[in-house]
Amino acid sequence: MNDTAVPPPPWRRSTPAKPARTPLGRDQIVRAGLRIVAAEGIDGVSMRRLAAEFDTGPSSLYAHVANKDELLELMFDEVCGEVPIPEPDPDRWREQIKQIARDTYAVLTRYRDIARAALATIPLGPNALRISESMLALMIAGGLPPDTAGWALDRLFLYISADAYESAISAAQFASAKDVQQHWAEYGEQLATYYESLPEDRFPHLRTHARSLIGGDRMDRFEFGLGMLIDGLGEHRR
Repeated sequence: MNDTAVPPPPWRRSTPAKPARTPLGRDQIVRAGLRIVAAEGIDGVSMRRLAAEFDTGPSSLYAHVANKDELLELMFDEVCGEVPIPEPDPDRWREQIKQIARDTYAVLTRYRDIARAALATIPLGPNALRISESMLALMIAGGLPPDTAGWALDRLFLYISADAYESAISAAQFASAKDVQQHWAEYGEQLATYYESLPEDRFPHLRTHARSLIGGDRMDRFEFGLGMLIDGLGEHRR
């Protein structure tokens, strides 16, 4: 028998064999969700959309993730895993907490509006807990009573998440960071001009200090708020 391959007749359509599917797991689903968020934001994520990424049906995903809410929790925690945690130095507790906050903010803003998944909830994934444990330990080592440190942790995470989410809402309207900066520079100028046009007898301070109200960029203001939160904790030290 001749083993040489025989070509099919020209009227017969060959059906290309589909590549074998990679076994689906939770990690693959989470990473695919994050790719969508980075490109389109949270609203672009759905179980049906993710299933299409894997050429399967939504029921295949439900074997690994209960629903979209759980998926968002897992995605948020995966992002938290990118935040570096320093070796604790109690003598530098303020600066170390500020750096963790900066790094958390930077990571969240890389994934558009993923910070929305942390609002009105308490992230309890292992990576989020790792950040909380580190910050809490630094505050207590710095002399804060545990109850004060706990409340400070709550307020600090709310500040970071809300600021990152607002930044994402703003950035979603523009094609590039340069466009965002240009928009806010132009809007700031319009806002200052408006303040300066207000009746002086009713709004003397808004009118006089209009330029102070609009000064600084997004990161300047983030750093200012971070300083208020962390440096203000000093009065609560034992």
